[in-house]
Amino acid sequence: MEKTKAKAVLEAILFAMGDSVAIDSLAAVIEEDRKTTRSILEEMSQDYSATDRGIGLTMLDDSVQLCTKGELYEYLIKIAKTPKKFVLTDTLLETLSIIAYKQPVTRLEIERVRGVSCDHAVNKLLEYDLIMEVGRLDAPGRPLLFGTTEQFLRSFGVQSIEDLPELNAVQIEEFKQQAESEVQLQLDI
Repeated sequence: MEKTKAKAVLEAILFAMGDSVAIDSLAAVIEEDRKTTRSILEEMSQDYSATDRGIGLTMLDDSVQLCTKGELYEYLIKIAKTPKKFVLTDTLLETLSIIAYKQPVTRLEIERVRGVSCDHAVNKLLEYDLIMEVGRLDAPGRPLLFGTTEQFLRSFGVQSIEDLPELNAVQIEEFKQQAESEVQLQLDI
């Protein structure tokens, strides 16, 4: 493989992996021996050092990693400390409401109420730290149980779950009708 192409391949692999990669593995990919691969990596390292770049190669014993240059960490910290903003779609709010009012609750119970799959919504709510796994149901398969987090309470300005507004019978019936119409829409598609 031509050296320029080999450098591009190595850079792409190291960037995508985000962790250290064995030099032997890299050598196999670019179809070169270990010594030649190490030489190409050292040349890449010099290229990164010679130019004003934000990244560099960290050579370990038998592996290499693409890393941010140490002198730039202060800038990474600024962006990492910026709070993430998230958007709660109707689907996420609906799923979160079910979990908040019925907790601890399994995915299957959420899906029964919603009438549709909730995998994406549950995963997003976990990512946003609004819900968490609180245990497992003592039933066949031992399904996970979900409940809300302290972040949920802070985000919605309540001290505890007991402070959530109570649902009246009319609201519950409206929710059921909305869920049934969603199921019918899904079936029609």
